[in-house]
Amino acid sequence: MSSQQHSQAWKALQTHQHSLKNTHLRDLFAQNPQRFEQLSMQTCGILFDYSKNRLSAETLTLLQGLAQDSGLNDWRERLFNGAVVNNTEQRAALHVALRNRSDRPIQVDGHNVMPKVNQVLDKMRRFCHTVREGEWLGHTGKPIQSIVNIGIGGSDLGPKMVTEALDNYRHPRLHTYFDSNLDAAQLNHILSIVDPETTLFIVASKTFSTQETLTNARSARQWLLEHLQDDSAVSKHFVAVSTHTERVKAFGIDPENMFEFWDWVGGRYSLWSAIGLSVAVTIGMDNYLRLLSGAHAMDEHFRTAPLEQNMPVLLGLIGVWYTNFWQTRTQAILPYDYALKLLPFYLQQLEMESNGKRVTREGQAVEYNTCPVVWGTAGNNGQHAYYQLLHQGTQLIPADFIVAVHSQADKYGHQNPVLANALAQTRALMLGRNSEETRAALGDECDEAHLPHRLFPGNQPSNLLMYQTLTPDILGSLIALYEHKVFVQSVCWGINPFDQWGVELGKQMAAELLPALEGQADASHYDGSTQGLLAFIQSHR
Repeated sequence: MSSQQHSQAWKALQTHQHSLKNTHLRDLFAQNPQRFEQLSMQTCGILFDYSKNRLSAETLTLLQGLAQDSGLNDWRERLFNGAVVNNTEQRAALHVALRNRSDRPIQVDGHNVMPKVNQVLDKMRRFCHTVREGEWLGHTGKPIQSIVNIGIGGSDLGPKMVTEALDNYRHPRLHTYFDSNLDAAQLNHILSIVDPETTLFIVASKTFSTQETLTNARSARQWLLEHLQDDSAVSKHFVAVSTHTERVKAFGIDPENMFEFWDWVGGRYSLWSAIGLSVAVTIGMDNYLRLLSGAHAMDEHFRTAPLEQNMPVLLGLIGVWYTNFWQTRTQAILPYDYALKLLPFYLQQLEMESNGKRVTREGQAVEYNTCPVVWGTAGNNGQHAYYQLLHQGTQLIPADFIVAVHSQADKYGHQNPVLANALAQTRALMLGRNSEETRAALGDECDEAHLPHRLFPGNQPSNLLMYQTLTPDILGSLIALYEHKVFVQSVCWGINPFDQWGVELGKQMAAELLPALEGQADASHYDGSTQGLLAFIQSHR
């Protein structure tokens, strides 16, 4: 039996929630005209407004008490000092070392990892220079124009999201593509666009054995050789990000073109390692280092700021408040910055793979909700899709709005309408509109019979994160903010956020089913549904 919800801090929060459950956000603002000033903060170029939440100063004090009782200060120190925080795999989780721009020594098993981290960064810089300057030539002597990153999960979502977000920083000659899905349609589409003579593939796989990645890489290799008719061409058109030299060599990639990372780099945190090579080539190594610097700035804030003034801590605790004391089941991520259109998908892996757990670190079943379902899309598009549910549905759905003061591309003067929509949505979710206000707004057009359909209860909570414009530094800080938010919540829930055993079972069953699909194994021991589906597939081949 897990102990979190039996603590005094947890019980105090339950009692406190009962005292607030009938209080409307309108009332909280009416009672405290300084609510924004008191419930907002800035750091690392990001403004965090959390005033539109169903909480008070007392709520925050109680939440901080829960964090302290859960040992957050100790866990935070262990994270930054290279201690084993992933207890099921006996590993540190040192993504913070990968972006440690202060070069402060960080120890793992008694060894400072920073020299190796910096060696890989230096190798990445040299590689990026040769590709971007046109010095890396393909098999026929032409410079590279297309980069294709082949990976999945953390080897795809992070690099793809960042590359899309920072497209304004892209080298004008280079175009970057991402292939992850086992369905060949994605790879076929990319290969129909690129030229084999000017394409460089980055195969990103720690073990160089991931089914999806290796299947796609082999198909890309076959496509290349069909066009260039020379096995030696592989070494000119493929590089690897991996830890397995022998498998990389067997594929035909020169080990000199293999970029290393380590077992203390978790997949969903690997953007900061050599897995970010596609990003660095696309936007340039200097801009990639700015991304790391932004993340490092947020790391230092998280590491040193007191809990009550700590942005990741506050963001994480507010999430705990809704998940565990208001029983919310989902979290909306709503970027009103189109460059961040892939951020909700990136955060789905970061949050749900980290905290989608049903047992504590000690293996005891939890008796409370852990991670909510994370979802969302780019701002204005969502307004014409699911915002109806946010405004008039039956669920309490906390939302994070993310918006820039200045767009990266505002040639036509669109940003004021974007800002107006973002601010209006947070305000409308908070205030709603009662019957008196609706009658006044509709005037003579008000139909009393239809009035209930035009009412908005409001009282829907939201955070707003705002920055001047999206730069590599700001994006690094924003990603690190959410990483540390996830860590804070894991501590409060008593779970390990750095393993992902739930990913494995489906993979294992797929490997077992493949021989049956290929007619090389008996399927009679499978359940009736699986036998029926296999029979249907075979009968339609």
